[in-house]
Amino acid sequence: MNSFDPQGQEDLLKQITGAPSTSSSLAGFPGLEDDDLVATVVPAVTVVLEGRSICQRISLHNHGSYQSLAKALREMFVENAGDSDDFDLSNVIPGYLIAYEDMENDLLLVGDLSWKDFVRVAKRIRIIPTKANSRKGSTGTA
Repeated sequence: MNSFDPQGQEDLLKQITGAPSTSSSLAGFPGLEDDDLVATVVPAVTVVLEGRSICQRISLHNHGSYQSLAKALREMFVENAGDSDDFDLSNVIPGYLIAYEDMENDLLLVGDLSWKDFVRVAKRIRIIPTKANSRKGSTGTA
C-alpha cells in the first residue's frame, strides 16, 4: 500500500486486535490507546517554507490543537519567536499563509477542518508568501 488509507488503517486495526478501533484500549495491546498506535504508524508530515531549499518534518500527533501547531511552526521558522501565545495560524509567520496538501494533493488552508480530521488527512504543510514578489525592473506604470 503506497498511500495512507484511513479506512484501510481502521480495518487493519480491527483485524489485528479483534476489536473496533474506537475502543479506548486495544485488545491485545494493554494500555495502548488508539492515538498512540496511530502515532507509531503514521509518519511525520513535511513542512515546506516557500523559498527555502530545506524542508522540516513535524509529527502532528505530538500536537493537540492548531494553537500547538502554530507555536511549533513559529519556533521553527521565526527568529526570536518568544513565548507569546497571542498568535494563531493566520499570523504565526508574518507575510505567509499556512496551507496543507491532503491525500488527494489538493491545497487547502489549515484550519478548515477539525483538528482530528486535519491530522488524519494532512500529507504536507506548505507555508506560502501572501504577496508575490514584484518583477525586477517593473515600475508599475505604463
